[in-house]
Amino acid sequence: MVATDQRPELLTLADDEAIVWRGPVPKVFDGLTPDREVELDGHQVRTLPRRGELLARVATVNDVHFGETVCGLVEEVDEWATFSVEPGEPPYPETMSAGAVADISACDPDAVVVKGDLTSNGLREEYDRFLEVYGGAFGDRLLHVRGNHESYHSLDVADDPFQERSLPGVTLAVLDTSRNREVNGHLSDDQLEWLDELGARADRPVLVFGHHPVWDPALHPGRDDGFNLHPDATEALAEVFARRPRLLGYFAGHTHRAKVTALPDAPGVPFVEVPCVKDYPGSWAEYRVYDGLVLQVHRRIATPAALAWTERTRGMFGGAYPEYASGGLADRCFAMFERP
Repeated sequence: MVATDQRPELLTLADDEAIVWRGPVPKVFDGLTPDREVELDGHQVRTLPRRGELLARVATVNDVHFGETVCGLVEEVDEWATFSVEPGEPPYPETMSAGAVADISACDPDAVVVKGDLTSNGLREEYDRFLEVYGGAFGDRLLHVRGNHESYHSLDVADDPFQERSLPGVTLAVLDTSRNREVNGHLSDDQLEWLDELGARADRPVLVFGHHPVWDPALHPGRDDGFNLHPDATEALAEVFARRPRLLGYFAGHTHRAKVTALPDAPGVPFVEVPCVKDYPGSWAEYRVYDGLVLQVHRRIATPAALAWTERTRGMFGGAYPEYASGGLADRCFAMFERP
């Protein structure tokens, strides 16, 4: 049952569609006109633009955490509630990934990118289950890379330094930002040189994916033991983006939140964090590719079992989690035009 005072959340905005949620109940607005001011259940917004015909569609998820059993656990913090399934219920990573696979399959994307933290404990059987679920659904459309949950435990899987996939209107580049026995992210000289070369030869916009988001110099001083991409790697990545306008944006996971960071050394480039699959709001992102234009459209996993779990985990971290995880609308849904 949804409380009558539940604040409506506009979690999805596209060029032709929007979804406002009251708890687990969606209100869908479809058939909208692109690039038009609209009022949607109390939200005054502008729909995303469109340019010509849809050329390709890409989906991405991250932080699926197969094998996890306790949600919201923070070391050395006892006052916040944690969440687990009841006896006899399926593990929540299974529930959430099943929902993600169902929703993404209905979208029928040309490629699916999974950006790390495939497992909870870095176990081979957890990784095998990930492959069974996502590989079984998407086959050769799937690209995936490890995250710190794999690398910290030295699980040697999905560690290709870089991957490339060309689609109509867009190229996908996937970087392994993880290093064994470390939580923060790194990029090698070889990876940066490869990305620079790709940006130089690309004949279409390039979307770059990795597990770790960039270090934000506006918020945190540079630290070697930080949680995000190492400051030196962040600065080097920004330099490549600034030099190669075909590189359209960088898309990460790891933090379990929606956020877009602007780096002064790469003006106009979005450095993006996408929320996790495994708990509230239960997210994946869709990329709609047009001629010289790509839209990021945030999606909430909408199967009944997934919604029941994400409503339970809405209260994580003393009730502060929804605002943190969801970010603002501009962190979730936005347009990226090809740079001159």
